[in-house]
Amino acid sequence: MNIHLLPKKNSTASVWSGGLTYEYMIYPKTAIYTDRDFLFRISSATIEEVPSGFTKFKGYHRYLVMLDNYLDIEINKEKKKYEKYEIMEFNSDDDVISYTKGIDFNWMVSEKISHHKLIITKSEQHYNAQIIILFSLDTTVIKINEKPFDLKPYDLLVIENQKKENVMLHFSNECLSGILDF
Repeated sequence: MNIHLLPKKNSTASVWSGGLTYEYMIYPKTAIYTDRDFLFRISSATIEEVPSGFTKFKGYHRYLVMLDNYLDIEINKEKKKYEKYEIMEFNSDDDVISYTKGIDFNWMVSEKISHHKLIITKSEQHYNAQIIILFSLDTTVIKINEKPFDLKPYDLLVIENQKKENVMLHFSNECLSGILDF
């Protein structure tokens, strides 16, 4: 089992049409974002332009969570509103226009991956997934099999668990918790 702590402060910014995106992780590590050959990508973005069209990625499922604001959005011309921390799921090839400024969490998963899920949790969780992602919404201590990890707001912890061992997690505060199996 490999555990990766990826602090927000170490993520690199790049420009997208509506603001900045900060990549935490692309998997596999040899994947290239612009080639769209990754199995998953975890990032956080600022939405600075209103309205702002989201970048399309054919062949990807997407989870998006607003971290500091609600989200007024239009998906394929259908208006929707998501509250802060409410998980939005959509096909990354959809026409998505944001009418809200803010900061988001973004997880893109290849449609080649059939088993993935994202929830908000602040309780104990038991997982045996191959990939476990934990994104802190506030200052948080996450215990992984009783070993503590201190996270600041918007830090990411990724567990690569290829042998699908049972992993017991305990959270001191709310976190986004995702699982993925290949």
